[in-house]
Order: sequence, then C-alpha cells, then structure tokens
Amino acid sequence: MCAVTDPVFRSLDGDADVAALQDLLESAPDYTERITGYPPGPSDALSALISVPEGFDPVGKHGWGLFDGDRLVAFADVLLGYPDPGAAFVGLLLVRGDRQGQGLGRALHEAVVARVRSVPGIGRLRLGIVATNAAVAEPFWRALGYTPTGETKPYRYDHLESTVALWERPL
Repeated sequence: MCAVTDPVFRSLDGDADVAALQDLLESAPDYTERITGYPPGPSDALSALISVPEGFDPVGKHGWGLFDGDRLVAFADVLLGYPDPGAAFVGLLLVRGDRQGQGLGRALHEAVVARVRSVPGIGRLRLGIVATNAAVAEPFWRALGYTPTGETKPYRYDHLESTVALWERPL
C-alpha cells in the first residue's frame, strides 16, 4: 500500500463513528492485549469515546480521527486541560492494523498538535506509556519529541498489573 494521501481529519460522533472506531480497535488486537491482557471487547469503542478520569469535565474530551473515505484509519483520544489547565493529555493514538507504518500516526499527531495549539493556555502535551506496551510505543513517541518526565504510576487492568510512565513534549 502507498503512503498517506490526504486523509481527512475530523471529530468522531454518532453511531457510525462508534462502529468505525470499533473496527479500528479490532484491526489492531495486539495493542489491546498488551495493555489489558484481553483482545478488544464489543464495547471498547464506546468506552474510548466517553470515558474520562474521575472529576474531569467530559466537555474537554475529544475523539479525533483520520478517515480514508468512510474508513477510520487512525484515532486519537485527547483530554484538553488534563491533568492541569496547561496540558492536553493524549490517552490513545492508534493506527489501523493494516495501515501501520505508512505515516498515519505521525499525520494524526500533527493534526492533533495543530488543533491543540488553537486552545488558549495549553502549552504541552502529556501521555502515559504502559510498561507492557513500552517496546512498541516508546520509539514512536520519542520520534515525535516526547521525553519521559520521570513520573511513574501503578497500572492495573483486571489481572494485568504494570506501571505507566508519563511523557511530555512542548507544543
């Protein structure tokens, strides 16, 4: 398959987009298995679109995607103003399994950066890398200018116990 050719960046909303996100999640089951210990479940897309940390106003949650026609090829979950007003938190950035390695992750990240730069007061991006996914995730995020903050927190999903390392980069 050829390189990225003008994918469309837009917000996800509505039932059709939930189905498109579920299809994307199911196309890359290895990611979900690394961070949960399970393959994608039938409600993972809806959960990705509506779940927020305790105390966070859902108005600041955004699901943005790159679409190739009607197919969602990359998705980012971003919390504006989390964990503090000067940050935006990338909770997930995932590329469709059969489209990885084509520059879609970088293209989506660039679109996210452009969108977040338009939000007054936000000066940095944060994210967490679960240790069970670090071998795959760290090279990608490092190439985009993120560095570890030195902060780590316990991570647990059902029977999977790990840690999450926080990374940042300036806008």
